[in-house]
Amino acid sequence: MNLLKHYRKRLSAYLAGSLGAFLIHSFICLLFRTMRVTRVGAEIFQGFIDRGEGFISPFWHGRMLFMPFAYPGECMNVLISSHRDGEIIANVMKRFGFGLVRGSSRRGGYGAMREMLQLLKSDMHLGITPDGPKGPAESLKPGVAELARLTGKAVIPITFSASSAFRATSWDSFMVPYPFARVVLYIGEPLRYEKGEDMELFRLRLETALKDLNARADEMVRSKK
Repeated sequence: MNLLKHYRKRLSAYLAGSLGAFLIHSFICLLFRTMRVTRVGAEIFQGFIDRGEGFISPFWHGRMLFMPFAYPGECMNVLISSHRDGEIIANVMKRFGFGLVRGSSRRGGYGAMREMLQLLKSDMHLGITPDGPKGPAESLKPGVAELARLTGKAVIPITFSASSAFRATSWDSFMVPYPFARVVLYIGEPLRYEKGEDMELFRLRLETALKDLNARADEMVRSKK
């Protein structure tokens, strides 16, 4: 077991380096080029970008692989945890041209929240995996709801689904589509905090919207078989 942990640490360190990030980024881009892609709701993102309006875009950790291809703008910043595996994701996201906010509910949370508030007040765009870094899967932590309440910014849920995909045995059942699959990139309707709304009810409203978006994307790829 100790030997396995040793090699896992060495592999993680390699993947987190510049060469590892280059290889992972290249793999994702090449894989995406084989996909037959349908985009739903692309005009929603574009409208906010054209107006120069900031927003919060949550997506589940297990469906993050193709999220960079859903965003057409140049002002996206992504919250990435500070743990070892987060370093791999951070370096890959930098290759997609995204800014980084480092921290999570478990480590560096206060500083990350302060930085995200500043970004949103400057009308930047923010991507968050609200069930990361370690789950529970598809359970939305309260940070997204709190950011929306404090800034008044819209929450725009996004997801993707594939007609055929490998699902990892990890806590998030990470999805990696097989080459030449049909893929749906689905952008949901904006949601906003309503003045006086109970925060737990708002959090549940956001969580339900993101789960429903997954279900619609899954149904869409199934119906095209």
